Amino acid sequence: MALMMALIVGTLFATGTYMVLRRNIVKMIIGLGLLSHAANLLLFTMGGLQRGAPPLLGEGGAKPELMADPVPQALILTAIVIGFGVMAFVLVLGYRTVQETHADDLDDLRTTSK
Repeated sequence: MALMMALIVGTLFATGTYMVLRRNIVKMIIGLGLLSHAANLLLFTMGGLQRGAPPLLGEGGAKPELMADPVPQALILTAIVIGFGVMAFVLVLGYRTVQETHADDLDDLRTTSK
């Protein structure tokens, strides 16, 4: 399970990096989304993968070694909120840039701004 998650995270990071380095604004925004998802999955994987383990001690007093760690879950929730805010800002910024310059190629933006 951990090997599969490592492959998925690596693939998302590689694809996201490739997309960010493209010349098109839309592909760059999609790449940022993929990088955000890869970071969330990395945090989730680093917390330890345990199926069916409760994150908190119940009344019965579950064994601490069988519990899931709640800290990575809280970090992922925070990262999702921050990623959503950044993605909304980048989408509006990209939309406004295309609306003003009528170009979505980053090289065209360099030549039209001079």
